[in-house]
Amino acid sequence: MKRSELRDSLAALILEGSLTLTGAEVTDQGGLSLEDGQRLWRALGFPDTGDAVAYGEGDVVAVAAVATALEAGLLDEETVFRMTRALGSTMARLADWQVSTLVEQVERDVESGKASSRLEAAVELAEAAAPGWEQLMKYAWRRHLAAAAARMEALGAADAELLSTTMTVGFADLSRFTSLSNGLDDNSLGALVENFETRCADIVTAHGGRVIKTLGDAVLFVTANPREGTRTALDMVTQIASRPELPNICVGLATGSVISRLGDVFGPPVNLAARLSHVARSNRVLVDDKTAAGLDGEFDTRTLPPRPLRGFGNVSPITVSERRGFRSR
Repeated sequence: MKRSELRDSLAALILEGSLTLTGAEVTDQGGLSLEDGQRLWRALGFPDTGDAVAYGEGDVVAVAAVATALEAGLLDEETVFRMTRALGSTMARLADWQVSTLVEQVERDVESGKASSRLEAAVELAEAAAPGWEQLMKYAWRRHLAAAAARMEALGAADAELLSTTMTVGFADLSRFTSLSNGLDDNSLGALVENFETRCADIVTAHGGRVIKTLGDAVLFVTANPREGTRTALDMVTQIASRPELPNICVGLATGSVISRLGDVFGPPVNLAARLSHVARSNRVLVDDKTAAGLDGEFDTRTLPPRPLRGFGNVSPITVSERRGFRSR
């Protein structure tokens, strides 16, 4: 099969059909105005395509779903486009992550002779693996949706957008990452960051917390209370320090009122946790006074001399460590 045919086949497999429609035709068939259709595509992260043939039947179905929701009054216009922006941003990152991961598989298939070209390997993966992974993505989304709904219900929040919750925020940062990254090639650097993010995510999840986002050399996470946050942070230090392929880390924790919005968290504790991680020594955990006050004597704490933290003035960080002979409840 020619390269152009393979490329078209790959696109058709991913999009579940050929592209035969213009933007105006899609919005007309789907029941939206062209202006609202363009607004929808921009919210999803796609550019305007003008009069180009760039859409298929799947696009008509998506536009029709939005039009039906608006017409029935199930969702108001502001909610529809806010949800669409969240979906577009999340899926764009997920797609980049998936493709960059699959490239390694494709390269191995070509090198082993399993496929004669990268495009052929990609088509075979799309034919065989895509349906199962699509089901897995739907499953994961539903499970996370149920968990998020349960958290909102437990808090008794009538309006999640105005919700502020007291929680412990953690910021784990790789030590001396800049100098380290300058000495690594692209593949080694990517593998190191992925390894770090994976280890941190596993530890956070095991302690009942949530990873909010990763920032290359840092991970932002939240836990329900200071004890779980501190236990999570200390386990991160212990487990990552024990792996010779990973550098040391520094962790900052802060507790207080945090606003959850658009899949992110905002508030002074988020900024303070980041500042504390930046002044922590390698393989150390620094916490603020509110976090230390909620530890119930489970950990050893030591107040350090005050130092200026941008946005917070002079702050006396508190270092925490395991208390010998103390068994966690």
